[in-house]
Amino acid sequence: MLYRFVALALFALAIAPLHAQLALDDGLPAPGEAALKPAPAESAWLDLRQNKPVHSKPQAAPRWVEAVSLVPGQMPDGSPKAIFRIRVARPIGDYRILFFRLFFDDNAETRPELVCWDESGTQLLRSGALGSGLGLPTSDSEMIPMNGVSVIDVEVPGDGKGVRGAYLDWMTSSEVVHPLAADHRDLIPVPFSATPPLHAPERDVEQFGTVTASLAAETISIGPDVAQAAAFQFEIEAQPLVALLTFDVASPRIDSAPEVYVNGEALGQVNLLLPELADPGYRGQTEPMAKEMQFQYTGWLRAQKVIPLVNLKAGTNDVIVISGAATPVSAIRATQIQLKYLWDKSDYQLRPGP
Repeated sequence: MLYRFVALALFALAIAPLHAQLALDDGLPAPGEAALKPAPAESAWLDLRQNKPVHSKPQAAPRWVEAVSLVPGQMPDGSPKAIFRIRVARPIGDYRILFFRLFFDDNAETRPELVCWDESGTQLLRSGALGSGLGLPTSDSEMIPMNGVSVIDVEVPGDGKGVRGAYLDWMTSSEVVHPLAADHRDLIPVPFSATPPLHAPERDVEQFGTVTASLAAETISIGPDVAQAAAFQFEIEAQPLVALLTFDVASPRIDSAPEVYVNGEALGQVNLLLPELADPGYRGQTEPMAKEMQFQYTGWLRAQKVIPLVNLKAGTNDVIVISGAATPVSAIRATQIQLKYLWDKSDYQLRPGP
């Protein structure tokens, strides 16, 4: 495994120099330098925090990451912006698309953008603002076609201190077969077994006796009490055998999942589908006198809750979702419900009584 070390150099925007972790390199090497030292296409984690944690060490990166630096810039209105400049060299092999996942504080006024340049300084791609402006620590991903791209800028209004890091991985292509019924889903695998974004159906869908209905496609902020809850109503003609509530939840503490109430009765916490613990999206939190570190996932997680038959009724049903007690601010999106009815081909067993 071949690695090189990139050092951090930050430039103040007309103020005193900033102190930073040794993650960026002052200056970019001459084009072609990395070509003399081909390296395997390993993934890269770039720590972009502008502070120097205790016991920090120079950061290792694959050779295809040639340099990383922070340079000042200006917004169109003349206000400052920070530019994290990442110079890359496409490794030898059939690598054409780069998976780029940025970790940042999702504030409405400081949403970052990715801008890609070629060697001549021509802009090739611009992502548009990442995130949703929810005011939460989060992460967002882009697939970047790397034809001619040699520099990727992360542009952030202000001083850029809300940017925490970036995970980069090269994508490979192969022939993939999939069922026609799965055309509407995202089938591109992402690192650490994370789930792709959930999409709420535009209209009710029936398949094999199961009805899938969208409750709300948009993003809804939630808090830990009923006054900050996301509330939904839906009507059913007959009680189903069982129901499944599904949505994506933003940046929850993994031990404090959202809670669900149906028709005034508490059903408890939802089940979170967690990615691998190696995912950089996990962010540790410590509190005074606490014995254990708690973890928040800075991104979107899939959440599900089974609703038993006894909690539903024919007619109008009310569903309320609040965040967990230890997750004061969160959001949900693509909220939907599945209702399973008896189908003429249903597979079930009739067990004899005692």
